[in-house]
Amino acid sequence: MAGTEVPASGAALADVAKSAQAIFRTLVDVLARPGTIRPLPVNFITPAPLTPELAAFAVTMVDQEAPLWLDARLAASEAALRFLRFHTGARLVSAPSQASFALVGDALAMPELQAFAQGTADYPDASTTVVIAVDHLAPASPGARAALTFAGPGIDGRAALSVGPLPLNIRVQMAENRARYPRGVDCFFVSRGHVAAIPRSATVFGED
Repeated sequence: MAGTEVPASGAALADVAKSAQAIFRTLVDVLARPGTIRPLPVNFITPAPLTPELAAFAVTMVDQEAPLWLDARLAASEAALRFLRFHTGARLVSAPSQASFALVGDALAMPELQAFAQGTADYPDASTTVVIAVDHLAPASPGARAALTFAGPGIDGRAALSVGPLPLNIRVQMAENRARYPRGVDCFFVSRGHVAAIPRSATVFGED
């Protein structure tokens, strides 16, 4: 479980390495099927405030060629920094606009989505993938109060997630993110061994 201080080596890396292919398949699946929540196969120890789910994503997806940005909560933890440097070899960057991947440990204090790399017309994939740790992640009925309701490729009709906490204006941010398509960022949400995604192609409904 998160919160236990461990050296940045040993069993944590071994357990993630065994699960890397399963984790990768899960991440690809939820991105292709927005609104679907899948179990994330993690069973290892991470130093607080780095959650096992954030660490699993980083160890699976991040490497020396993928600049990584951490929010203030994660960047303030020397143990979390050691863990990520050891297991990913990633170059840590200070500006979200410089990152290929961003890990957010405090969703309420995260930068607006437009602050991350948006890609270009020629290279829309040169954008940031934002991974957000939340306390609550569950299916919801489309249109339900406080749920994120959305539609788009990979969705049969409309899908909805009950997810939080998130910034109060997250729907506005996601609408602006969709308007930049094919530019814009893809968002993953992780919580207690589960993951879901809302890609830049999704149209989010409702007002904040």
